[in-house]
Order: sequence, then structure tokens, then C-alpha cells
Amino acid sequence: MRALIFRFQIVAIILFAVELLPQHTQAQTTQKHFDQQLYNTILHMDSVCFDAFNARDLQKLKTVFADNLEFYHDLGGLAYYDETMKSFEKMFVQNKVNGLKRELVKGSLEVYPIKDFGAIEVGIHRFTHMENGKEVIGLLKFTHVWQYKNNEWKITRVISYDH
Repeated sequence: MRALIFRFQIVAIILFAVELLPQHTQAQTTQKHFDQQLYNTILHMDSVCFDAFNARDLQKLKTVFADNLEFYHDLGGLAYYDETMKSFEKMFVQNKVNGLKRELVKGSLEVYPIKDFGAIEVGIHRFTHMENGKEVIGLLKFTHVWQYKNNEWKITRVISYDH
């Protein structure tokens, strides 16, 4: 009986402590930084980037990335602009038959302004392709840092993780 009362007291203490913690929902957190116009712009630029990716249009894809690109990949390490473009080119050749495609997961996009620079885009994207006659789906997390310079939006940093 004492053990049961003790467990009840511990649960009550934990529940009381949790009630004292500030409650933040995603909407409240993002609302603080939310800018609809910026969100729409980055959403559009995301689609420009990945429409080119899905179409295997390397020339268009090159225009979305800044020359000083740093691409951080949790498994592949750090790559710069030239290496990244060569990787895309190689990927496009290898994946002509398997239908590699990327789509942004609805509801996952978050956009945060960077004063006098651009924006941070955070989200989850789904990559699909065929392998041995079966569709393979990968949900991956990403962060893009966009710079607005000379009336153009370009990705300067990519962080791709949770592979």
C-alpha cells in the first residue's frame, strides 16, 4: 500500500511540475516570427528548386544555389557548390530510370526571417524512387538558409539530416 501511495505522489508531483512549465505550441512559436509574404516567397522558391530537381534540370537548379554554397549532409559530410552540382549531375544520370522525386511534406514548412540577409527554411521532404520493383520512400529533415541579394533568392547553406 505504501508503494502505491508513493507512486501516486510521484505522479502527482510530475503532473504539477508539467503544469508549471510554459506551454508552447508550434503555432505560438512560429506566430512570433511569422511573415506571410516571406513564407509565400520561400515556399515558391522551394518549388522552383525542387521542380528543377524533379525535372533533372541542372541548369535551372544551378541558378537557385549561391556560388558560396555549403551543403552539410549528416552522412556525406560537407560539400561546396561545384561538388554539389557534380553530385546532382551524377544523381540525375543514375536515377533516370528509377524516378527519383522530391516533394515537400505538407504542413512541415517553417520560415524564419534573418534581418538584412534573407530567411531560414526548415521542413521535411519526401524522396521517392523505385528500387527492385518497389517504391522506396524516405522522409528527411532539412534546413536551407536563403539569401536575398541583387533581387534574387539563393540558397547559401543546406543542412540535410536524419537519414
